[in-house]
Amino acid sequence: MADALAAVQEACFPTLDPAQRMRAEHYRSHVAVFPEGQHAVIERASGRVVASSTDFRTKVDFDHYQHRYMDAVADNWLTNHDPEGDWLYGADVGVHPDHRGRGLSRLLLDAQHDLVRRLGLRGRVAGALPAGYHRVARDLSIEAYVAAVVRGQQSDPVLSAQLRRGYEVHGLIADYVDDPTCANHAVFVVWRNPEHRSRGRAS
Repeated sequence: MADALAAVQEACFPTLDPAQRMRAEHYRSHVAVFPEGQHAVIERASGRVVASSTDFRTKVDFDHYQHRYMDAVADNWLTNHDPEGDWLYGADVGVHPDHRGRGLSRLLLDAQHDLVRRLGLRGRVAGALPAGYHRVARDLSIEAYVAAVVRGQQSDPVLSAQLRRGYEVHGLIADYVDDPTCANHAVFVVWRNPEHRSRGRAS
């Protein structure tokens, strides 16, 4: 399935620096490192992989959350996965463009939240790419854009979907990736496990 996953990655992120995309060899590493955190959606009729997500366990310091994507994911190998980590880190969620609008990203997020609950983790964090920002970048700062998305005045294909699933914006990350659609920014989002015994901010 690794080659098919790599093809979905390329289709989902055509503007992302190719050096930052996951390749087949990375997906093979993910399954070896943390198989529970890897999900794929397969179309029954064709047997094609049409969506996938990649997660790993980590510890989070919410007072020092600025980082580069490639540093977080160990250059896409996930070798910095921490089996004792009490947060799930969302490295990737991708739905093939031909299959968007069918609730597949929601399906993947639900699977990730179920994993958080099964493992008893505090929650899940991710660097959400505000993929619609390039459309208004001349008129709005990234801060104003994210604030408008949070208020429901702007719709973003990535961030809006996560907000609807209960994520909160913790802050902005500059130079997270090399992708013009989000002007290299990410939004550090947090979903807290309501079943966790402690709701502490940092871990």
